[in-house]
Amino acid sequence: MTRELDGKIAFVTGSGRGLGRMMAQKLAEAGADIVLHDLSWEATAKYGEAANLGEVVETFRQMGVRAMGVTGNIGDKDAVARMKAEIEQELGEVEILVNCAGGDIGAAGGKPNPNNALDISLEDIQTLTNNNLIGTMLVTQAFVPPMVRAGRGSVINIASAAAHLGCSPEVVYSTLKAAVVHYTRCLAKELYEQGVRINAVSPGPTKTARFQATRVVDPAKMDSGARSFNRYAEPEEIGDAVAFLASPRAKFINGQVLRVDGGLTLFPG
Repeated sequence: MTRELDGKIAFVTGSGRGLGRMMAQKLAEAGADIVLHDLSWEATAKYGEAANLGEVVETFRQMGVRAMGVTGNIGDKDAVARMKAEIEQELGEVEILVNCAGGDIGAAGGKPNPNNALDISLEDIQTLTNNNLIGTMLVTQAFVPPMVRAGRGSVINIASAAAHLGCSPEVVYSTLKAAVVHYTRCLAKELYEQGVRINAVSPGPTKTARFQATRVVDPAKMDSGARSFNRYAEPEEIGDAVAFLASPRAKFINGQVLRVDGGLTLFPG
C-alpha cells in the first residue's frame, strides 16, 4: 500500500487492542499518524494482547509514524474533552476519526446476563447505550467541528452485521448498532455541503482475542483459507475496509455502510 495518508492524524477509539488496533495499524501502514485509545492504560492486557497502552504506542512509532495514547470513557463528555485537548496539544487536529469503541460488554464487565429483550437489566441497557451510541455521538461532536471548519475529513463509524437483521440474544447491542448506522446516514446528510465524509463499516463475527475468549467458537469457521465464506473474518479484513474508506480512493463515497461479513446479511437495508 502507498503512504496515501501521509500527514493525516487519525484517532481510532478502542484501538488499544482487538479490531480497533488493527484498524489503526492499517491506517498507519498508509502513513497516518495515530492516536490510540483504551478505557485505561492497562486495559490492553485484558485478553493478552499487550502489557499496556504504552507498549502498543511504541509498536506504532516503530512503524515510522507519530503515535500517542489517550485513555478515558467515551461516554463521559469531560473525558472526551480532555482527550481532545491532549491530542491537539501533542499532534494537532484530527482529520480521520474511527468510532470503534463499544462492544457487547455490560455493567459488570462481561456480557449481560440475561441478555434478551425483556429481561436485560436497566444497568446493562445504560452501559451498552453509553458505550455504543452516546459515546460515538460525544466523540463525533468533539472532533468533527474542526473538520467542518477545515472543509475536509473522514469519519468511519463501526457498526455490526447485527445491525442489519433481527437478533436474539444481544437485542440491545444490535439495536444500538442499528442506531449507529442511521446516525451515520443522518450525519452525512447534515454535513453534505461541508466536505466531511461520514461512512460506516459493519463487520461480521471476527477472530479478535476478545471474540474468542467470550464465546464458544465454531472450529469449522476458524479457517480463513477456506473456500466457503461461512467463516469468521480476520481482523485485517475489517481493517482494510476502514483504511479504504479513510483514503482518497473513497473520496466520493459518503453516507454509506460497508458490510464486511462475507455475505452474512444478503439483503438491502
